[in-house]
Amino acid sequence: MTRLGFARRLASARRCLVGTWVKIPALEPVEILADAGFDFIVIDQEHAPLTFEFAYQATVVAQGAGLSVLVRVPDRSGSHLQRLLDAGVDGILVPRVTSVAEASAAVRQMLFSPGGDRGLGTTSRAGRWGGTPRAEYLRFGDEEVMRAVQLEDRAALEAADEILDVAGLNGVFLGLGDLQLSSGLAPSDPEFQKLVDRLLTAAQARGVPAGTAVQNAAQAREAADRGYRYVMVSNDTSLLRSAATSVVADLGSRFAEGAPHGV
Repeated sequence: MTRLGFARRLASARRCLVGTWVKIPALEPVEILADAGFDFIVIDQEHAPLTFEFAYQATVVAQGAGLSVLVRVPDRSGSHLQRLLDAGVDGILVPRVTSVAEASAAVRQMLFSPGGDRGLGTTSRAGRWGGTPRAEYLRFGDEEVMRAVQLEDRAALEAADEILDVAGLNGVFLGLGDLQLSSGLAPSDPEFQKLVDRLLTAAQARGVPAGTAVQNAAQAREAADRGYRYVMVSNDTSLLRSAATSVVADLGSRFAEGAPHGV
């Protein structure tokens, strides 16, 4: 079965792709998110207790349900990249990248030789356990898997042009929350917006899809209008919390402690 990788899916899409973060270590939320109509999920191993085994299982379930699967790895060490790529994920986000050297090291581990250092694993799930011809396996890995770095530090944003020129980099993610912390600037500050515009302009000039995370649909529409090509809206835990809180709030005083029965 021919599968469209996330990098090629982004290149061919005529709209911003919409996904959400997965933080709950269970497969049912993955199916629910697929049924809801999201384009992709991001399995969050940086800010949630999600193991490789769960990421593998969630990838199988999500892709079977029509979702693309990205994984945000725990750190930029590179120790998790090979096994996730062998698991057949559609893309990887490497967090906390602050320099050209770090970006280059991360990307090289996700590219096959001679462009990189990724190990050959044709008998893995990514190679359909040996069923995919070697040439197609190599082509898909280098051309269709998204290799993205997260730029979340002011210094990284100021070096965006150089980082985005790293050979083989085909995705970038802007971490707005950490950028606020590192810059000491509020999102409304013109200097903050200049940093954001700098990244978006550099990414667009190089044809590198830029993504970010937002809290709600209105912010997602604003991000799409601004030029982001993929956006994560909320996450499974927050969506559950919001729905549960809304139900309890809607019940109001009728079910409040001490309210008379039969009211």
